[in-house]
Amino acid sequence: MKKTAKIIFHIDLNAFFATCAILKEPYLKNKVFVVGGQSSYARGVISTASYKARKYGINSGMSIVDALRLYPRLLVVPVDFNHYREMSNHFMSLLREYTDIMIEGSIDEAYLDVTKKSEEMHPIKIAKEIQERLMTLYKLPCSIGIAPTLFLAKMASDMKKPLGITILRKRDVEQKLYPLDVSKIYGIGKQTYPKLIQLGIHTIGDFMNLDHQSTILRVMSESSYLNYRNHVLGNSSNTIDMEQYKIPKSISAETTFNVDIMEEKFILEALIDQLNQSYRRLKNYQMLTKTIGIKLRNKAFDTITRSITLDQYTDDVTIIKDQVENLFETYYEVDNYRLVGVHLSNLILKSDVKLPFNLFTYEKFNA
Repeated sequence: MKKTAKIIFHIDLNAFFATCAILKEPYLKNKVFVVGGQSSYARGVISTASYKARKYGINSGMSIVDALRLYPRLLVVPVDFNHYREMSNHFMSLLREYTDIMIEGSIDEAYLDVTKKSEEMHPIKIAKEIQERLMTLYKLPCSIGIAPTLFLAKMASDMKKPLGITILRKRDVEQKLYPLDVSKIYGIGKQTYPKLIQLGIHTIGDFMNLDHQSTILRVMSESSYLNYRNHVLGNSSNTIDMEQYKIPKSISAETTFNVDIMEEKFILEALIDQLNQSYRRLKNYQMLTKTIGIKLRNKAFDTITRSITLDQYTDDVTIIKDQVENLFETYYEVDNYRLVGVHLSNLILKSDVKLPFNLFTYEKFNA
């Protein structure tokens, strides 16, 4: 990799939910199991399949009923968001020892700019050290992609699982990416790639062949098509921009489930998990909030956002959590949900509060 190129890592924990389940219940290590399901197997779906389960053709998104047909002795382990967040915190904290330039992609993945760190240690050595420390300290296996852009790093990390380390330079793209299935292009959705395959676009090489452009534009906009081409060729962003998070106008966090979730308990747990992420950022920025909101999106992509504005600014986690739970209890309706989120807005820096902040002065800070 050239000295002038950025060195971006994408680090992805392998089968994270299943790994956490084994850490909590070690007997599962040699069992065929999945994480997920609902209170009723008839409507339950799989969130994550263990690697042993995948050998039987069992994958995320599959119904519990269908999975049991493939392997009748399959064990179904419930979701545990609190445990996932605890392990994720260990993961992210370890990564921050290597660079300050980092973005959390989700609960189990992150992008790191290790260009500076690579001046004193070879990127491969850094990657191996991260892998070994995560396994030794927390028993968390991961795959790492090393590339000059965020997109190529993400593509690289998916190429070898579990415990893979893959370097993907621009000059490697044709050899390493073009033979892969078109569904492997990060960002192309489950609704789009089957249409491409029906049109004869089977591989990434087929997608990149300009002779197929008019065919591809039958199922994809020209702007999307050109963006994907640039991403694959390595002409997309190589910058992890931390400045955008310095003094935010609002703070939010949301998560998209691997499969649609109906269980009210699991949805609320996920919502509180997003609140905890948002609250940590609120505290890190030394800010107060006055408007608290939630976001729910169902299987049909119908989205509702609801919020409440308090009488005074606060960073009291109990007050904020109570409002999130109240909003959820008021507006939740039984449905299959794919996304939940929390947002904190109407923010003010604590340093901007010149008067003592108490019950006698809060009216001075009302918007």
